Amino acid sequence: MCWICHAKTSAADTAATHRPWPPRRAFLLAAGSAAAAPVLAQVDVGRASGMRNLVPADQLERAAGQQYAELLAQARAKGALAGDGNPQLRRLRAIAQRLVPHTVQWNERARQWRWEVNLFESKSINAFCMPGGKIGFFSGILDQLKLTDDEVAMVMGHEMAHALREHARERMAKTTATSLGLEVAASLFGLGQLGQVGANLGSQLLSLKYSRDDETEADLVGLEIAARGGYGPNASVSLWNKMSAASQRQGGTSFLSTHPSGPDRIRQLQANVPRVEGLYRQAQRGGSAAPATPAAPVGVTAPGPAPDYQTPVGRAIRVQ
Repeated sequence: MCWICHAKTSAADTAATHRPWPPRRAFLLAAGSAAAAPVLAQVDVGRASGMRNLVPADQLERAAGQQYAELLAQARAKGALAGDGNPQLRRLRAIAQRLVPHTVQWNERARQWRWEVNLFESKSINAFCMPGGKIGFFSGILDQLKLTDDEVAMVMGHEMAHALREHARERMAKTTATSLGLEVAASLFGLGQLGQVGANLGSQLLSLKYSRDDETEADLVGLEIAARGGYGPNASVSLWNKMSAASQRQGGTSFLSTHPSGPDRIRQLQANVPRVEGLYRQAQRGGSAAPATPAAPVGVTAPGPAPDYQTPVGRAIRVQ
């Protein structure tokens, strides 16, 4: 599913494939700053690692934006970028409209992100969300799997969660620390090495590998975001059942090469569905599942007017 999430193949992660993926603990209250009303999270995920501070967030987001723009330009040149009138693209953007308002509780920086959603014409079964809210779907995941809106929301929520929980930033920081060693410490005291690291961020974004724990966290956070947006949480299970069936038919997909659909993963999702059912029902009724503070609007790449979409809580977000 992720453009940049490949399963890490360390000995520890290899061993992890033979046991249930444990949920990370203790992160129960998201976005508890004075600037936003705290919202109690219903899924258990871990605390963010301080290691990520080795890579400045704004620098990574700028690099991701540049890489995303390059991807769009390449796809457009090949006639593989869906136009704004494409029904599937409009569908994706409408779903994003309902999810974006529920992202700030997981990352305060998301308040300033300019979310973009684009569709690449490709048979690949894949999707991604880069740091800064740059989302891409491949038409293959929609056409081949015949995903419902609820299932699309689960895919999108998962990818958003990778960006919100800054998994790419953490992976890059760990890679930086390993490759630079003591030079990292020197850079922190103003000796300039970190600037060289920043120059390579864009190229690294497309080759990072996420850990099993990252994948578990993205599953759970994405599940909650989708439920708060009014999408049925049971779709998280049906999505992975579809992926498993597709893998058996096709002998593996790019989606499953980075997101193994084992029984442990499905069981963990099933165990967490009841935790977010109440959020889903509230959203369906237009209730209190929505956060108190708005997020930045979803953006498009082409100029010109675009329609307003209505969120489940009655607040219109202008697509610019």
